[in-house]
Amino acid sequence: MRLFLLTTLTMVAFAANSVLTRAGVAEGGLDPMWFGVIRLAAGAVTLAGLTFVLRGHLQFSGAGRVAGVIGLLLYIFGFSLAYTALDAGMGALILFGTVQITMFAGAFLAREQTPLLRYFGAALAFGGLVWLLWPQSGATDIDGAEWFMAAAGVGWGIYSLAGRKATDALSGTAANFVIAVPIAVVFVAALPVVEPPSFEWGGVWLAVISGSVTSGLGYALWYSVLPRLQGTIAAVAQLTVPVIAMAGGLVILGEPLSLDFVIAAAVVLGGVGVSLIKR
Repeated sequence: MRLFLLTTLTMVAFAANSVLTRAGVAEGGLDPMWFGVIRLAAGAVTLAGLTFVLRGHLQFSGAGRVAGVIGLLLYIFGFSLAYTALDAGMGALILFGTVQITMFAGAFLAREQTPLLRYFGAALAFGGLVWLLWPQSGATDIDGAEWFMAAAGVGWGIYSLAGRKATDALSGTAANFVIAVPIAVVFVAALPVVEPPSFEWGGVWLAVISGSVTSGLGYALWYSVLPRLQGTIAAVAQLTVPVIAMAGGLVILGEPLSLDFVIAAAVVLGGVGVSLIKR
């Protein structure tokens, strides 16, 4: 039950990231690349401070460190760029669909024993997600935003697989963020198409909140539960995030409740439940 509650809390943090990033880059007036840099920096400061207070030092070495940093950078920038043109629903579908494929592939390469019923549950949950989020008017040209989100999904899948090797969740997450910050700054500053940040304070504060709370602390929590989850279970669990995000829109933003949402949410959660059955 404790593991279930921690995993649920982590999924809520992931859902909040979609809302904050979409608001920061689409409405907050902040360049998406610099939004990613500020998000990383805020997370690094928060996590490094907590690590020094609780551990007394910050350890940069560790299993899966290189893969974790690469996956984190790919996710952060792909995620930010995608939400300049992609609506939250379709973005969530592409992101967590790609995450699921990446993590199932990682589990297969690692020869992790996966019950056939888990594949069925994953397919059922993903089908419910497609039904809920697929645009009714058909596909539209959104200038490659789908590819950015797919890249973010691959990055997050790599980051999650690397996190299963973490022995200290807080220290490992802090090291990933601290190492990623200078790499991100150099990369973004070197891009000729990226203008200097305008520091629209609405977008800056959203990036800080996303980085320090829902990313930094949320990812540390995720690293703490990953070693106790099989890769395929961790992949399927994340399919609940789009449903949580849309439920948050119903409660917080007063969006209307539809029958499609109720049915699709039941299918997604039912698929996740089937995946957790051992036999």
